[in-house]
Amino acid sequence: MNNEYLSRARKVITDPQVLTVVASRRAKQLALGGRPMIKCDSKNVLDVALLEIAEGLLSYEFGAAEEPAKEESSTEATL
Repeated sequence: MNNEYLSRARKVITDPQVLTVVASRRAKQLALGGRPMIKCDSKNVLDVALLEIAEGLLSYEFGAAEEPAKEESSTEATL
């Protein structure tokens, strides 16, 4: 991991936990064949992800937690 890319990415996403999640998810996408959005000298997918974050090419948002589906109670008896 390139420390310069990490320090640049920390300026964009200041929360270390959020930075970890965003960078790791993007690195996984790249490892599974995703196309990089930026040209990077490093072949390390985490370096590419951090550089994309540092350049402002990745964004994130927190979604509302989904509620589990409620089972409908049946009034019919099963024989």
